Amino acid sequence: MQVHLFDSASQVGQAAAMLVGAQLLEKPNSVLGLATGSSPISTYQELIRLHCAGVIDFSSTITFNLDEYCRLPIEHPCSYHRFMKEQLFSHVNLRAENTHVPNGNAEDLSAECARYDQAIAKAGGIDLQLLGIGRNGHIGFNEPSDQFVYGCHVVRLTQSTIEANRRFFDSEADVPREAVSLGVGSIMNAKRVILIATGEDKAVAVRKAIQEDIDPATQASILRTHPNVLFLLDKAAAAKL
Repeated sequence: MQVHLFDSASQVGQAAAMLVGAQLLEKPNSVLGLATGSSPISTYQELIRLHCAGVIDFSSTITFNLDEYCRLPIEHPCSYHRFMKEQLFSHVNLRAENTHVPNGNAEDLSAECARYDQAIAKAGGIDLQLLGIGRNGHIGFNEPSDQFVYGCHVVRLTQSTIEANRRFFDSEADVPREAVSLGVGSIMNAKRVILIATGEDKAVAVRKAIQEDIDPATQASILRTHPNVLFLLDKAAAAKL
């Protein structure tokens, strides 16, 4: 595990984008695992800039997103399908058929989870997984628990996650209570993992993930056992280390 500290969130985003860009320069047909939420936005903005400057090409790249809310229309302003379209997909030359986000509206969610894991395996596995971290230490939507779940699954969101995501919705009552998420095993199968954390509200989760016991109560703590994981932190997120 490597930990790198930066003065600002924008520097974290630039560093993450440089690493993703280097991955694509080395292997244009890389399989990228992508995250949503506020943490990766600056990374996506820098990737768009690099693409528009002719530095990186996404035409052969395949992407799989970590998660999606259940029972939320994909065109809803808060869906992760919509987020990815607005924050990255519509600004670079990714092919639509090469972008994948779980279907939280599938009639059979268990079958959708199995299908999604199989699609990743068929693509050859994830070369580089981009992660954020929740205030409660979750990665993807893998919430604090007494166990680590291996494969893609349906998650019941905790109250702290609902409250954290409330700012994106009209009211707390509108926040979905369930989501489809890659499991921790799926994340750990990625060849390389980059976790981005910015802001003081992530400082406790970062400390628990990096310095305290490996414990499913802090799902991100399992990353310490990954052979190639990089934490990119701004000073605020690293304040409690």
